[in-house]
Amino acid sequence: MNSKRTNKLLTFFSLYIAQSVPMSLFSTLLPVLMRQGNFSLSTIGLLQLIKLPWILKVFWAPFVDKRTSDLGSYKRWIFSSEMVYAVLIFWVAFLDLSTNFTNIFILIILSFIASATQDIATDALTALSFNHREKSLGNSMQSMGSFTGSLVGGGLLLLHYKLIGWNALLISVSLFVVLALIPLFIYKDNKFTPKQGKTPICMKDLYLFFHQKGVAKQLIFLVLCYSGIIGILAMVKPFMVDLGYKTGEIGFMFGIFGSLCGCLFSYIGGYVIRSIGRFYSRIIFACAVFATTIFFYFMSLTTPGTIALYVAIFCLWASYGLSAVLVNTVAMDFLRDGREGTDFTLQTVITHLSSMLIAVCSGKVADVLGYSGLFLVETGLAVISLVYILVFFKKPVRHE
Repeated sequence: MNSKRTNKLLTFFSLYIAQSVPMSLFSTLLPVLMRQGNFSLSTIGLLQLIKLPWILKVFWAPFVDKRTSDLGSYKRWIFSSEMVYAVLIFWVAFLDLSTNFTNIFILIILSFIASATQDIATDALTALSFNHREKSLGNSMQSMGSFTGSLVGGGLLLLHYKLIGWNALLISVSLFVVLALIPLFIYKDNKFTPKQGKTPICMKDLYLFFHQKGVAKQLIFLVLCYSGIIGILAMVKPFMVDLGYKTGEIGFMFGIFGSLCGCLFSYIGGYVIRSIGRFYSRIIFACAVFATTIFFYFMSLTTPGTIALYVAIFCLWASYGLSAVLVNTVAMDFLRDGREGTDFTLQTVITHLSSMLIAVCSGKVADVLGYSGLFLVETGLAVISLVYILVFFKKPVRHE
């Protein structure tokens, strides 16, 4: 790999990890601190609202698309939104959770709006910076940044919280967000082709996305791709608690070891897609998801040992990493000129919403059918996903 490509991949990896670390930290740390501070479960449940900007961002994605064209304009959007992100995190560092919860909640919402805006611009820039064959590498950086952010924010930083405290931890995170912009500051791409035309800011433009040829087949695939593992991801930690594992053990096995596996296989998945194409990657990755669900089902029929759980977590996060790269890569195939940020955001929002629905339902299914029943249901969803791919994606696309 030449130095220019390495610098490009490092630049996009740094942008994605910069947005992911604070999100993972807040999502993991705040519920723990609030429960320790005797907040009610209903209040803690309101924390789910901090994720709303990443769902609603589709409505201001056309505005970002309209205001971006060349590399310089993308840099300005990313720099400005990330600096706002860093400043708001820095501000939160000096507030006390027990006395300033409302202010902290509002600031986190605002910071996630800034982060979501950065994500729109970064996704569009990724789509324009990599050719068709290289897109999977760019999407690997996207997924690797997310998984590494989960590892750092939801794992390593959580373990260091007791050592350095709330203030120092958040100050460090805000500085990290700023430092992660350095690769973009020095990044140059002489082959970058500015997009042509303008994107209207209207709901009709979002509606017209669904008029593309083959988009229905694409959206069903995006909904099904994660369906076999999302419920397992949501219920693995309660499953381990019921097996008698302590919080620290779960944090390491799931948050650190699992995220590391996801990061590694995101990288591997990018090369697999680049080597054999989207068609065969869909089949292989769907088989990996199916094998994972089968393993979880049979493991849950007895009391699994630690080694079996490590293998299960490895399979779970590996298949999740592969699927994440695939989803991001095929989403790049349905981007209209001048609307790259809007179209990619729209597809990821659909994926997030379907995953959220499955995750919510997984708790009810586990209550009624038990963990084995849930894992069996997930196996059924994995089979549906695999069959769908085999039926509706019969021939490789010509350029693959």
